[in-house]
Amino acid sequence: MNLELLMSKLEALLFVVGDEGINVKQFSQLLEVESMEIEAALSELKTYYEESNMRGITLKNLAGTYQLTTKTDMADTIKKLVENPTSHVLSTASLEVLAIIAYKQPITRVEIEDLRGVKSDRPIQTLVSRALIQEVGRAEGTGRAILYGTTKEFLNYFGLDSLDELPPLPEQVLKDDDQETDLFMTKFQEAFSSEE
Repeated sequence: MNLELLMSKLEALLFVVGDEGINVKQFSQLLEVESMEIEAALSELKTYYEESNMRGITLKNLAGTYQLTTKTDMADTIKKLVENPTSHVLSTASLEVLAIIAYKQPITRVEIEDLRGVKSDRPIQTLVSRALIQEVGRAEGTGRAILYGTTKEFLNYFGLDSLDELPPLPEQVLKDDDQETDLFMTKFQEAFSSEE
């Protein structure tokens, strides 16, 4: 496969997998290309990002897993977005995930998805990018999944001094798991609709 085409395909896959990252073996299987070719193309892609002043992203290799990240010199630009989360309205999915994390923290992405019944990667990424949630540790067991919790920015955003000020959940939430997400969302939206 031609190097430029391979680099384009790697970039597309890196973009789609986001924070999860992807390793050489996975690239090789997906693209049906030898690992050596993948490694050479990743090296070229990394050099391209690092040497280009017109690119705000770079390629990182973290423990054998590759992912696209923003360049460190873009921190001030990104900080402006994160510091002003009210300029963008949160989607219903993001609010659902935020409510679940607020009441159930620390919690893993899989546990959030079990409660919601749908994938939650995108809302989690949105909330992390807005500094409303953060990684607070790792779960025990296989895979050591990331545990998420709310941030000080979450408290500021909703005008709370501490998590103790979250409105209590209706007792039905504790008894009826099938309606848990809906009740979280309803109570959360009622409590904070005036804050937006």
